[in-house]
Amino acid sequence: MMDRRLGRIGQMRSVVMFGAASLGQVTQAAADESIAFALEHGITHFDTAASYGDAELRMGPWMPKVRERIFLATKTGQRTRKEAKEQLLRSLELLQTDTIDLMQLHAVGDLAELDQCTAKGGALEALLEAKEEGLVKAIGITGHGHQAPATHLEALRRYPFDAVLTPFNYQLYAMPDYRHDFDALAAETTRQDVALRVIKAIAKGPWPSGEERRYATWYEPFDEQAAIDACVHFVLRRPEIAGFASAGDTRLLPKIVDAVNRFGAMSDETAEAILSRVPAYASPFQG
Repeated sequence: MMDRRLGRIGQMRSVVMFGAASLGQVTQAAADESIAFALEHGITHFDTAASYGDAELRMGPWMPKVRERIFLATKTGQRTRKEAKEQLLRSLELLQTDTIDLMQLHAVGDLAELDQCTAKGGALEALLEAKEEGLVKAIGITGHGHQAPATHLEALRRYPFDAVLTPFNYQLYAMPDYRHDFDALAAETTRQDVALRVIKAIAKGPWPSGEERRYATWYEPFDEQAAIDACVHFVLRRPEIAGFASAGDTRLLPKIVDAVNRFGAMSDETAEAILSRVPAYASPFQG
């Protein structure tokens, strides 16, 4: 498993982040199987959130055994200091740990959300307080939607976040405005030595209307190995990207790990040829 440095956090961690949204609606046995697979294949970066169903609950039994081996990140979607602090404390309880490596403001995808988080009495104050108390080691921000990269760039002007988690894939980057915003964000995270991490790497687009949803993801993911290989190549060829989250269905994790382990075998031209010919490839934030 390839490792990359998480910006000024300084840790070398797996480029695949175990996206614990995949554990939100599974049994403990299924969660155990997926977590064990991740650990056996060198994944040392686990990313969850209070809003991911039972994910924190499912991860909790593992923490006493593996906490020192992994980088643990979670998120709060609350917008006030009081509510965010309460949710953070609940996450610590569910995760059976005393400290979170990275606590993130979750789903901050536009300036209105950012304004709420950074206002007086906002959620950012709770994270700063928790860091002073030793409950949190680093602070990050995440977001969905087409405005996320521009919003996260503005966030870095307001506060020196240690990590950013923003959407990125071939189709999103093909959109001129999105490309401009993402490149500006990437340049700023490099300048500030912020860990740039991405989501939706293997998202194909919204689920087609009327089609049965074969996976637990809210978007349709790629599930053919060649396409996943191309998606992973497209992300990892950017050296400033420290890691990407696995898709929100445990069945896709082995294919993602396989793709990472083969990174370097595919050329940019081959990846471009595969992804440029995908029918109905679209932003997951449409439809």
